[in-house]
Amino acid sequence: MTPPVFDQAFRAKFHDLVLWRRDVRRFRTDPLDPKLLDDLIEIATHAPSVGFSQPWRFVKVESAACRAAAMESFLAANARALEGYEGEHRTTYAGLKLAGLKEAPVQLAIFCDEETTTGGGLGRQTMPESLRYSVVTAVQTLWLAARAEGVGMGWISILDPDIITRGLAVPASWKLVAYLCMGWPAEEHLDPELERHHWEVRHYTGDLVFTR
Repeated sequence: MTPPVFDQAFRAKFHDLVLWRRDVRRFRTDPLDPKLLDDLIEIATHAPSVGFSQPWRFVKVESAACRAAAMESFLAANARALEGYEGEHRTTYAGLKLAGLKEAPVQLAIFCDEETTTGGGLGRQTMPESLRYSVVTAVQTLWLAARAEGVGMGWISILDPDIITRGLAVPASWKLVAYLCMGWPAEEHLDPELERHHWEVRHYTGDLVFTR
């Protein structure tokens, strides 16, 4: 099969895609086409994985009970996190919208199966954590694919992974890597929300690349 040619126009669009990918917290409530979601997940399964282990496991969180447990966990974890800040930082944190759990039509939990035999353990002997890193590549692939379709995605880390794992009744070998909200965004921004609300400033390449 002849490989595709990614011309300058495509490369420019891809550059825009990366820049316009945002951690979305503000969603419209109208539903996402189930086929579109399945297509996006299918694309994500083509992400690279250590030893071709393909350790990602996707769980569509649809039951009211499971969603309520996720919301409860978020609220509790967010309250604890707030207590760790003081002064202006505390005020800023309290004003941030950090999850779209109420509005997003889709909630998706992505796990790493840490006992998978797929790939025969190749590449994991010295860096076993690369199994979870592989799942992160699937999350990023999903994020870019979703953005290309105009779908927003937000990654919620302010919750208790054990509560989510127990609530979804998945195998013990599955470890939560990402809890995601997905849907049509209520607004679009080039700058990250945390930058826009003065939580943090962007670090640029010159500050992050070193030569030894």
